[in-house]
Amino acid sequence: MVYNENMMTVAGKRKTAIAKATIKKGSGKITINNIPYENLQRFHKLMIKEPIDITKEVLKKFDFDVFINIKGGGSESQIEAARLAIAKAVVKFTGSEELRKAFLVYDKNLLVADTRRKEPNKPGDSKARSRRQKSFR
Repeated sequence: MVYNENMMTVAGKRKTAIAKATIKKGSGKITINNIPYENLQRFHKLMIKEPIDITKEVLKKFDFDVFINIKGGGSESQIEAARLAIAKAVVKFTGSEELRKAFLVYDKNLLVADTRRKEPNKPGDSKARSRRQKSFR
């Protein structure tokens, strides 16, 4: 979804978490739910940093401001949805085919959402796969 030529919004999903990233030209500031990504836990910060580092390596700069709003899901799913949204937003904003290929070579899940979902429970059973035990006596 494009608002104008210098700002756009892209969504990323993981399980039930939905991240909407708004990207525009700027100084490289990234906020997740109005919190700078540097304030996240260590591994979450590293996961968010992956698309940024690849962009810096390919384009030799990261001069975009990205504002991410995440709803739903757990903390890990939210971070993975944000990572997907950042990568998709940068590729769409720059239009760089070289950057898109670099993301796909590094990790396909940076640009392609993981569509796996929880299997529903079967009628009359307790869980999706496990069956009720039957007694023979």
